Amino acid sequence: MGVLRHEGKVVIVTGGSTGIGRGAVEAFAAEGAAVVVHGLTQAPVESAVAQVLGAGGRAVGIWGDVASEDVHRRTVALALSEFGRIDHLVTSAGIQTYGDAETTTPEDFDRVYAVNVRGVFLAVHAAIAEIRRTQGTITLISSVQGVAAQNNVVGYAMTKGALNAMARALAVDEARHGVRVNSLLPGSIDTPMLRQAAADWSDGSPEGIERTIANWGTAHALGRVGQPLEVGKVACFLASSEASFVTGAEIRADGGMLARIPAALPEKD
Repeated sequence: MGVLRHEGKVVIVTGGSTGIGRGAVEAFAAEGAAVVVHGLTQAPVESAVAQVLGAGGRAVGIWGDVASEDVHRRTVALALSEFGRIDHLVTSAGIQTYGDAETTTPEDFDRVYAVNVRGVFLAVHAAIAEIRRTQGTITLISSVQGVAAQNNVVGYAMTKGALNAMARALAVDEARHGVRVNSLLPGSIDTPMLRQAAADWSDGSPEGIERTIANWGTAHALGRVGQPLEVGKVACFLASSEASFVTGAEIRADGGMLARIPAALPEKD
């Protein structure tokens, strides 16, 4: 077995029960970290915790609305009572909304902001004192849509742009405490949220969903969508000492999506 970069460390992962957050949980646990898994509901959280425990790792779980300040206070308290410290925070909880400025309702706007921005700030606010003590790291899971939007995602894109700005501001503030902060921008990743979107934008059949996801994959230079663990491993790297001079950065894990100009030239043999 190779070096466990996070052995003896403790990480909180919000939205850690499914999707990209679950990938981060798996990556950190494989690197020796104890993981506090947060999710919205009980069953997926317990599934993620059981997976880590079954592989010989250490994990505990907590569930509740990420927009609730009390949930984050209890998450920090759980981490300290179970593991005695907090080294890293990965904020992955988020929701997707669709609509332009006319069709996005104020209620839609308030909810996507509450989860995707307020929920992240509350997680940082609750954990920052402990992360300063350990001179740890914070990684905000953003999106390529924080820098390049598609149509009908005004609310979602706004929240992801806010996370990139938040990461920069936090990086400047926390550098004097020895804390590094970065935002991580995935492209299309094969998560339950992506599959729900594929169902909504196709005929909803299993075949239709797979065709839609495959089609979305062609927007990436690698020709496919990513997997949650691939993003989780990047988050794991950013929290490691190997990334010791990386802070305030927007790190893309997008399969080359933003590197490609849409007006492609025909391939030559």
